[in-house]
Amino acid sequence: MRKTLSATLLLAAGASFAADLPAERTSTAADREATAVTVYNDDLALVKERRRVDLPAGLSRLSLREVSAQMRPETALLRAASGAPIHLVEQNFDFDLLTPQKLLEKYVGREVSVIRSHPTTGAETREKATVLAAGNGTVLRFADRIETGVPGRLAFDSVPANLRDRPTLSVLLEGNGGKQSLELSYLTGGVSWKADYVANLSVDGKQLDLNAWVTLTNRSGAAFDNATLQLVAGTVNRVRPPAPQMAYAMPAPSPRVKSMEATQEALMDFHLYSFERPTSIADNQTKQLALLSASGVPVRREYLLAGSEWYYRDRQGQIGQKLKPAVFLEFDNKGGQLGKPLPAGVVRVYAKDSKGAAQFVGEDRVEHTAKNEKLKLKLGEAFDITAERKQTNYKRIADNVSESSWRIELRNAKDEAVTVKVQEPLSGDWEMIQESQKHTKESARVASWNVNVPPGGGTVLEYTARVKW
Repeated sequence: MRKTLSATLLLAAGASFAADLPAERTSTAADREATAVTVYNDDLALVKERRRVDLPAGLSRLSLREVSAQMRPETALLRAASGAPIHLVEQNFDFDLLTPQKLLEKYVGREVSVIRSHPTTGAETREKATVLAAGNGTVLRFADRIETGVPGRLAFDSVPANLRDRPTLSVLLEGNGGKQSLELSYLTGGVSWKADYVANLSVDGKQLDLNAWVTLTNRSGAAFDNATLQLVAGTVNRVRPPAPQMAYAMPAPSPRVKSMEATQEALMDFHLYSFERPTSIADNQTKQLALLSASGVPVRREYLLAGSEWYYRDRQGQIGQKLKPAVFLEFDNKGGQLGKPLPAGVVRVYAKDSKGAAQFVGEDRVEHTAKNEKLKLKLGEAFDITAERKQTNYKRIADNVSESSWRIELRNAKDEAVTVKVQEPLSGDWEMIQESQKHTKESARVASWNVNVPPGGGTVLEYTARVKW
């Protein structure tokens, strides 16, 4: 008897508490006064939005709809941007979204109405049934039988409170009431960016025009309309606290057109790119924004015959095969319209043909590049320049000393002279004892030569190296 009385009191207390819970106030994207998004390289974004809401005095429950479906709820922070401070009691992130299957699963153990239509008359009949299972097929219990599958349409009395049609952050808070602005900030996945560059070479190949675009992809489950956009270049340690506070750049009427390009500034050991003009980022959308442009950038072309690729092949007996030097473009990130930090990305290079049409001639990936640094792009392999490399002599002088002689013949079928940089790997303690032209010791294991090859002709490079190991 005592247990029954205790259970009754607990049920009564629970019902009283449920009755005392405040009614839910809903805030949608239409209440946003401002939105700001900072996007990082590794699928991470900091979202800050300000919403105008009308709250009752005392305890209230506020549902902030249309937040990111990939929100990290432990990073969510809601504060009063205007008016009296608010005090948060609890918050819940509801990402269990409404679908027919989810609705059916929530009704397991509850009654639904089964609606059938007569095949000839079209008349509808209704019958109550209890949902017994909804996982691997539907099981319904009627008054006189149990059926599997859905024998008609199902009608539900209501949508469960914990099933949302949009991702929702629900907070229980206490305040003085009235209209005020609340600022919500949180970290989310599903938003990423990368840089893409387009380089157009001049007719003589000595200059290029460089345009950089930001490719922004949003798969977060939320749209950000008229948002202030900032990008962080660099790898941010995810263990650190959330990124520093970000100032709002509120849209304001202006007689001038704001620049489409981004401005950049240092942010600790990273670089922050800010877009003056707000932009809208729809869910499941990829869009491009102009990052920077520069014209008339001096560029240098280099032909590189690097021996690191054939060093081990030769030791397997594949000697004397024709080789192709790689083609590189190099320019300095300084002066003029450059001289600013360039985020990592892919550079696609175009050159004009005899009719003036731009043709794709290669692409390469560049890492984050600071100002005053060099950028080197590999476009591919030269078609009209070939090389043949063979070992002409080998002599062992002592148990740990040997001499090797090599002959590299370079041929140029172009109508202009070229300079090919030849790099040869040399292991151990080495010295050059004979060579047809002077080498440069680039590192402890690499010797290099700049070999001039005349148009329609060839040049031979020969050297002998003594190696001690």
